[in-house]
Amino acid sequence: MQIATPETWYESHSVGDDVTWIYEPHVKEYYRCNVWHVRGRDRDLLIDSGMGVVSLREQIPLLSGRPILAVASHTHFDHIGNHHEFVERAVHPDEAEILAHPTRAATVAEKYVTSDHFLTQLPPGDWQALRYEIQPAPPTHLLPEGSTVETGDRSFEVFHLPGHSPGSIALYERAREILFAGDVVYDGPLAYDEDNAAEMRQYVSSMKRLLDLPVRVVHGGHYPSFGQERMRNIIREFLGAFDR
Repeated sequence: MQIATPETWYESHSVGDDVTWIYEPHVKEYYRCNVWHVRGRDRDLLIDSGMGVVSLREQIPLLSGRPILAVASHTHFDHIGNHHEFVERAVHPDEAEILAHPTRAATVAEKYVTSDHFLTQLPPGDWQALRYEIQPAPPTHLLPEGSTVETGDRSFEVFHLPGHSPGSIALYERAREILFAGDVVYDGPLAYDEDNAAEMRQYVSSMKRLLDLPVRVVHGGHYPSFGQERMRNIIREFLGAFDR
């Protein structure tokens, strides 16, 4: 398999609303995390940070020269790999310990990063799947349900939406009806443990919370962004299967 260069590991595109979509094109789509950068007046937000196999700050000029709060929608490996590069880091309290002391088991890397099957090109450097680990990034801020994230001119409400993981959160900008949904809802095969009854009850409750939320655009943790009607269809399909 061909080896990528650091310069080609990321791509980025503006999606409007002062939001930039950053992603790793050499990671297959199902595993590829969407990294979202939000421009603010006093500071910017980075929602998730990819696998961490190439420096995000070095390769994306947008992330240099301004204060940035790196928010973890949850602490799976594909979402927190570069959080250590940022001075300010935030996560839900239920997953603060994982961000501070990540392990292959806790970040689910042990389940998914066992070979190169999820890649189309190898990361630069001495890449070995079984030696892949996340660097510790102790949180400087905790984001429980009902808290807000401020940029000076934009305000995001924190929704605690467990199911995909215990500390999964979404950020909702009510003024612009933008939802950064993490892995709670996205337009692709959702990841959950159908055999875990308690987890599925949580996921059903989380989906019900979002069903009637006024949303103009949803930026999920994977796959392309979408609108309110598509969100409702995804949620209704999920509830039809699991709300019993």
